[in-house]
Amino acid sequence: MPDLDVRLQQLTAWLDEQLANLFRAQGWGEVPQGTLTAASSDASFRRYFRWEGGGRSLVIMDAPPPQENCRPFVAIDHLLATGGVNVPVIHAQDLERGFLLLSDLGRQTYLDVIDSDNADTLFADAIAALIKLQRLPMDAALPSYDDALLRREVELFPEWYVGRELGLTLTGAQQAAWQRVSQLLIDSALAQPKVLVHRDYMPRNLMQSAPNPGVLDFQDAVYGPVTYDITCLFKDAFLSWPQARVEAWLRDYWAQAQAAGIPVQADFEAFQRASDLMGVQRHLKVIGIFARICHRDGKPRYLADVPRFFAYIEDVINRRPELAELGQLIAELKPGARA
Repeated sequence: MPDLDVRLQQLTAWLDEQLANLFRAQGWGEVPQGTLTAASSDASFRRYFRWEGGGRSLVIMDAPPPQENCRPFVAIDHLLATGGVNVPVIHAQDLERGFLLLSDLGRQTYLDVIDSDNADTLFADAIAALIKLQRLPMDAALPSYDDALLRREVELFPEWYVGRELGLTLTGAQQAAWQRVSQLLIDSALAQPKVLVHRDYMPRNLMQSAPNPGVLDFQDAVYGPVTYDITCLFKDAFLSWPQARVEAWLRDYWAQAQAAGIPVQADFEAFQRASDLMGVQRHLKVIGIFARICHRDGKPRYLADVPRFFAYIEDVINRRPELAELGQLIAELKPGARA
């Protein structure tokens, strides 16, 4: 990976040229003196900067090859825009070097502003945007959430969390139990109706914007289970909600999705069960990913959020007797976690 300071010099030179082109094309006059500041970074190698000048604000994505590839972001950005989803306008791109010049959807994510008083309003907007996304025809060249991908994701849990974080190896009996639980979760996901799936539709990736929300971080989109994104929205890495509120929001989504022709399960109880099992698959994956980010990438802070995901999983286990075997396995592993 190139030295970050060298990349910043390359990005700045590229940005100067693109700003001149953009201002000329838009009839905005001369490019004013501007400032470039760090906007955010995430668990990947991507970084974001904000350019401000003359009352205008733009965002620059720095996605260094070969670790990152801008092409899926560009393709899916255009796809979502055709469905009326509020995504960044791409003003300029250099796909070979991994630079994008984007419109600015705002400074505050849902995570920054959401609380128990405004959550109903914010989530209503997020549900409306998600339905727009899910109504898009499934004719783009996107991968499917197939058996191989679901299995690869769920196996991150024993490989990185159990193996690397806890330093444990599953016994033969535990491995057999894990395989039965994994198969149950995968079968449930594959049995669901399919739609376009954002894969990280959560408050951190939704901007308070006009129209609301602005949607980000969609570059890993696939075609897959209809419950995936709505489950992700309410069971976030950074904040949790009472189960009664989550169920009410799920019912709102389910009713609106049915009315919009989204292929949700005809029966709410079946929909909620599918959502519960989909959430467990995702949460096991995320626990594994957070352990990998710690041990492979040297970013241990993500492990602080692991207990929240175990709480989500245990809440579902308490409602779903078919997951009792997973509950037993986690109980056996927890002494290792405390050690």
